[in-house]
Amino acid sequence: MSLFREKLSFLKITHIPKVEWSSNTPFNIQPRLITIFYLILGLTLFGLGEALLIISSLGVTPWTVLAEGISLKLKISVGLATFFVSISILILWIPLKQKLGLGTISNAIVIASTIDLFVYLIPETSSFFISILYLFLGIFLVGLGSGLYLTTNLGPGTRDGLMKGVSENFNKPISLVRLIIETTVVILGWLLGGTVGIGTVMFAIFIGPLISMALSLIRKIYK
Repeated sequence: MSLFREKLSFLKITHIPKVEWSSNTPFNIQPRLITIFYLILGLTLFGLGEALLIISSLGVTPWTVLAEGISLKLKISVGLATFFVSISILILWIPLKQKLGLGTISNAIVIASTIDLFVYLIPETSSFFISILYLFLGIFLVGLGSGLYLTTNLGPGTRDGLMKGVSENFNKPISLVRLIIETTVVILGWLLGGTVGIGTVMFAIFIGPLISMALSLIRKIYK
């Protein structure tokens, strides 16, 4: 039993670990090359994962469900609804003491560009088995990519900043905080009329533990 608990200890992580490539401060306009490397690598993996989720056609991410629901209620585009959601999250950053940085800006640019690139390069499939494979691989890559870029300490993306802020301020496990956030977002989006698929549910359940697992492995290997 103790061995089993030890293997699941990564689920208790409450803070982003500092490793050899971590920046001293999020607001760093001249980070080291190794820091930039892991930032771009993490965000690229994140974008690839998001692209695979889109191609799987098994359900969008929870935040997209929320944006879709808001767009239906307010009669606006999903893109505009997504913008409003992002601004609302950034306002929540203030009491959570989160800071903007190069990583925050890069998050929007690199992930968006990577998604477009891989959606174009990766062929669509009519096979349900391949779609499931895309789904699980996509969630895994988003989790791994999140862990990598967050350890650079150059500023999180809007949603990761919410997760990070709640975890740090209330000393609660990242896996639990992310599960609660994603589940809440899915339910709200669904109640507003957003479309929920099996991929949406799987993402909400597994993304928190996968981010925690990635952070734990990085801490053990590179600290």
